[in-house]
Order: sequence, then C-alpha cells, then structure tokens
Amino acid sequence: MGPKVFLIQSEGLGRGDDTLGAMLMANFLRLLGENKEKPASIMLWNAGVRLACEGSKAIEHLKRLAEQGVEILACTTCLEYFDLADKLLVGKPTTMVKTIESILSCDIVSL
Repeated sequence: MGPKVFLIQSEGLGRGDDTLGAMLMANFLRLLGENKEKPASIMLWNAGVRLACEGSKAIEHLKRLAEQGVEILACTTCLEYFDLADKLLVGKPTTMVKTIESILSCDIVSL
C-alpha cells in the first residue's frame, strides 16, 4: 500500500445542498488536521482549487495541514480557468503530469 493522496474535486462534500456541502468539507478538513494519520498530499482540481484561494472558508484548515507536512497541490489549469492563479494562499500549483504520477503510484481517495 502506497502513500495516500486525497483528490478533492469541488468546494463541498457530497451532492445536493451546496451550503451543507461546504460546511461538511470545512469540517472534514478541520478534523483531518486533528487526526493522527494524514495523507501525504491533497490534490485540488476543478472547483476544488477554490479551497486553497482567497475567500475560502477552509483556508485555515488547509494551512494547518500544510504546516503538519501535508503537501497541498492545486491544478494550474484549474487556477487559470477560474482566474485564481494569483489568489492561491496555501500550497503550490501542480501539473496534470504530477497528478497522473500520483494516481499511478499512490492510493487515491477521491472526495
């Protein structure tokens, strides 16, 4: 079993109510920061990149995870698409090549 990578695709958890989904995501990231075990990295793509940018309600939770050694990676294409490249507050931009390498070499948990 390889290192775990969490792949986050949106700003919220689950489908249905967006407000509830955002609350669930913030709570998930907060509790993950309090958990003993952590993923090696969190990869953000599509609307998930917004979690690591200005205005995110989850930014402090991601900062805490980064301080605890979790690598936070945000899809460069997604940041550019949403015009957020200069608004990234935690983590670093990444490429699709890095994402593919992680998918092929790590245990991926898709959220």
